[in-house]
Amino acid sequence: QVQLVESGGGLVQAGGSLRLSCAASGRAFSNYFVAWFRQAPGKDREFVSSISVGGTTFYVDFVKGRFTISRDNDKNTAYLQMSSLKPEDTAVYYCAAEPDIRRVLRSEFGYWGQGTQVTVSS
Repeated sequence: QVQLVESGGGLVQAGGSLRLSCAASGRAFSNYFVAWFRQAPGKDREFVSSISVGGTTFYVDFVKGRFTISRDNDKNTAYLQMSSLKPEDTAVYYCAAEPDIRRVLRSEFGYWGQGTQVTVSS
């Protein structure tokens, strides 16, 4: 099992950048598929990006070219570098992890962080 703690959120002006971190405790973080989700006020939670055990990344269209997901297994940490931020990126960002690829393919993540607020002012 892992416990996830996000950090790095904050208030930034449009066009600015932030780097979110997702620190994992527990063993074998390198065996976990990691994803970032976000939830804006009044909206459903939505998928943002993911990185596989092998380092393959995926992004939804609305963040492609602006966000970069990465992981450092030696530090048990995943990152989401966000650039060219827009007011519509304002949300609570959550890190999720799952070791079972079958559950990942069903979009089922067993481990979640508490979230970190990102606010982008116009």
